[in-house]
Amino acid sequence: MKPTIIAIDGPAASGKSTIGAGLARKLDYLYFDTGVMYRAVTWAALEQGLDISQEAAVTKLTESLSIDVKPPSQTDGRQYDVLCDGVDVTWAIRSPEVDAHVSPVSVYPGVRSALTAQQRRIGLRGNVVMVGRDIGTVVLPEAPLKIYLDASAEERAWRRYAEVQARGDRSQTYEDILANVKSRDAIDSRRATAPLKAAPDAVIIDSTGLSIEEVIAQVEDLIVQEP
Repeated sequence: MKPTIIAIDGPAASGKSTIGAGLARKLDYLYFDTGVMYRAVTWAALEQGLDISQEAAVTKLTESLSIDVKPPSQTDGRQYDVLCDGVDVTWAIRSPEVDAHVSPVSVYPGVRSALTAQQRRIGLRGNVVMVGRDIGTVVLPEAPLKIYLDASAEERAWRRYAEVQARGDRSQTYEDILANVKSRDAIDSRRATAPLKAAPDAVIIDSTGLSIEEVIAQVEDLIVQEP
């Protein structure tokens, strides 16, 4: 039997989203990037005119929100629907304003705690590939298959650099992006709440030098091995 919950964790630019989305398509599972929940909270806070730096206010708002992630209902390029109190915010959470404010929201302990409960609710429905930084360790430690996807900081920086170059963005150098990747790694691994680390029973896959197809093939081999 296929595992009904597949957790994929790893550092920034390790390929989690690409691998998770590709695997979910192959399995016909829901692809759930848990980062969208932090974006939904940020969107709601901005809509209500809250000061993002006010941790208590943002946490209280988070605790009052109902956020859901479901299979895509429209063929407009979305990978899933994101609903915030029943409102479709799938594209609204990708705005530059949300981009600029989501980082502090994502580290507030109260926000993370509230969203962990909602992520568990969605994950326990089953038939889901969940992607994040604390899925196997905090959100769904009972997931039957846990993957920790890694790659060298240099490899991950080159991937991000290629992405921004493809978009025509010449404002960031490779050195800038490498420094950002290393800084993000330090923040994620040292934070007090749900630090980035591999679960004890996670399968660690180093994607350095591997193609998307090669990584997905490795995960599919693990699925076949599941009892």
